[in-house]
Amino acid sequence: MSGDGEGDPAAFVALHGAALRASGVPARYWESLSRKLRAEVFDAGDYFGIMQVEEVDDDDEGDEEMEEQLKKKPNPGNGPCFKVIVTNENGLQASNPNSVFLIDHAWTYRVEHARQQLLHVPGLLHRMANLMGIDFHGEIPDQGSVEQVLREMWKYNQTYQLSQGTAEEKVPVWYIMDEFGSRIQHSDQPSFATAPLFYMPQQIAYTVLWPLRDLETGDEVTRDYAHGETDRLIRKCVLLPWVPDEVLDVSCFTPEPSDEYYQAILAENKEKLPAVINPPVYAKDRVFKVFTDIQQVLNNLTHPRFVFTDSEGEADILYNFSHFKDYRKLSEERPEVMVNQFPCENLLTVKDCLASVARRAGGPDGPRGEDNHWICKPWNLARSLDTHITNSLNSIIRHRESSPKVVCKYIEEPVLFHREDVGMVKFDIRYVVLLRSVKPLRLYSYDVFWLRFSNRAFSLDDLDDYEKHFTVMNYAPGVTLKQVHCEDFIPLFEKQYPEYPWTTVQADIFKAFAELFQVASAKPAPLGICDYPSSRAIYAIDLMLKWDTSRDGKRIMQPQILEVNFNPDCDRACKYHPTFFNDVFSTLFLDEPDDCHVTCIV
Repeated sequence: MSGDGEGDPAAFVALHGAALRASGVPARYWESLSRKLRAEVFDAGDYFGIMQVEEVDDDDEGDEEMEEQLKKKPNPGNGPCFKVIVTNENGLQASNPNSVFLIDHAWTYRVEHARQQLLHVPGLLHRMANLMGIDFHGEIPDQGSVEQVLREMWKYNQTYQLSQGTAEEKVPVWYIMDEFGSRIQHSDQPSFATAPLFYMPQQIAYTVLWPLRDLETGDEVTRDYAHGETDRLIRKCVLLPWVPDEVLDVSCFTPEPSDEYYQAILAENKEKLPAVINPPVYAKDRVFKVFTDIQQVLNNLTHPRFVFTDSEGEADILYNFSHFKDYRKLSEERPEVMVNQFPCENLLTVKDCLASVARRAGGPDGPRGEDNHWICKPWNLARSLDTHITNSLNSIIRHRESSPKVVCKYIEEPVLFHREDVGMVKFDIRYVVLLRSVKPLRLYSYDVFWLRFSNRAFSLDDLDDYEKHFTVMNYAPGVTLKQVHCEDFIPLFEKQYPEYPWTTVQADIFKAFAELFQVASAKPAPLGICDYPSSRAIYAIDLMLKWDTSRDGKRIMQPQILEVNFNPDCDRACKYHPTFFNDVFSTLFLDEPDDCHVTCIV
C-alpha cells in the first residue's frame, strides 16, 4: 500500500480531514480533491482565464469615478492590473463536487533565505519580477531588482507552518501562488475561498480553491484577503498592503490591557494561584532535599546543605525545568516546600506580557521619532527564530498571519563594540538575576555577565543580514561565535568609551532591572507576579545599550531590556564558574548571599 491508499477516500480523509475541516473546505469536494491531488490535475485553465485591466490614461479626465476606483485597485503599483474571470461557457456550480481546484506554488521559502534564493535559483528572480510587474530584462540578478521583489512580495505572500517537528522546522513557511493564483483579486464579498493544504504522500503544499456561490461566464474570481477578520479597524489595517487608506484618526497611545486580559492568560495557562501562607522558617543548619530534573543542577550543585532525592514527595525544594501549575495544592498540602518559580512569572518571561508590564514603568506612549525600523518577534520562541527587522509596513502587517507577533521599535542607534577583525558591531549582554521574594522585593544579580556579538559591522541596511543585525550565533551552523569574558570586556569597553565607566553603566542596568521587577510585582496576581513566600526564581535578562539624550542634552547610554528568560541555559556559567549553582542555591534557599558571587539590586 502506498500514497494515501491508492485512491481510498477514507485513507485520504484520515490523513487530511482535520486540516480540511479547519480550513473550511466543504466535504462534498474532498473526493474530487483527493483524485486531483493524486493525479496532479491542474484543470483551472478549463474554467478560468486571466484578463488584463487597462490603466486609465493620465490625460483622460472624462471619468473621474473610474480613475478613483483604479487608485483603490487591490494590486496598486506601476505594473498592469489583472483579473481572473470564469470563462467556462456553462459557468460554475458550487454544488458540483468537482468544483474544486488546485493552485500550484511558484515559490516556497522562509524569509531569512529569500534574498539568497532570488540571487542563486535560476529563473526565480525573473519569474517573480514578471509576476509582480517589476521591470527586469537582464540574465544576471541585480541587487535593485532583488530589493524590489523583497519589498513587493508582501502583497503576494501566503503562509503556513508545520504542526510537528523541531522549533526550527515549525518556523512559518511563506509561499507565492503561481500566476493564476496570485492574480485573484480581493473582495469584501468574495466569490471563492482558498486555503493551503500540505499533501502528505507527496510532501508538497498546494492551495485549494473552491466557489462560495454559483457563477456565470464572465463573473470575476475573488477572495477575501482579510478572511475571518470582523473588527472593522483591524480589517482596514490588514488590507492596507492592497487598499491604501489613511488611519490618522487612530491613536498611537498604547493602553494597558484590561484586568480580564490577565485573568484570561491565567486561565489559559491552567495555573492555580496559591492560598495565603505564612513564610516558612527553617533551622539554620538544616540540610535540604532537592528534587530536580535539570542535569546542570545535578552535575554542579555540591554545597553540603543540599542533597538530591528521587522522590518528589519527600523533597524540600522542587527545582523543575518545566512550568509548575498547581500552586494551590502545594500551598495547602506542603506550604513549607520551596519551588524555583513564581506564580504569574509569565508576565515577564512571555514577550507580549513583558511589553505590557514594561509600559507601567516607561509610560504608554512608546518611542517617537522619524526612524521607522521595527523588529517583529514571535511571542513564544527563543534564539531569534522567526524574528525579522523591517522598515516595511506591509511586512509588519503580513507577519501577524503566520503567528502572534510582538512589534517593537528597532534600536537604530545601538552602542557598538569594536572588533579588530570586523569593525564596530552590535552586542548584547545577559545577566542572571535571582528573585528571592516579591514582598518585600529582594533581587540579586550574579556577578558575571555574558556577551554576544554580531559578526559583521553594523549599519542600518541589509535588514535580512543575520550576522549584521543579530547576536545569537551559537545555534547557527557554520557561523563564527565570538566569545569575550566579562573581565576582559570591561577594560576593552572603557578604552573605547573612556567617558562611560562600566560601574556607572552597570548601575543604570541594575536600576532598569529594579524598575522592571517593581512594576511587575506592584499589582496583585494575576496582574502582577504573585507574592508566594515559598517561591524563588532565577532568570536571564538579555539587554542592549542604546544611545540616548538626557534632559540636560547630554549623550547617555540607555539600557534596553530585550527579554526575560525562564530557566536559562547555564552551561557556560557552570563551565567557567564551578560555584555557580552553589551561589544560586545559597542566595535563594539559605538566605546567605554574603559569601556568594552576587550583588544585591533591591
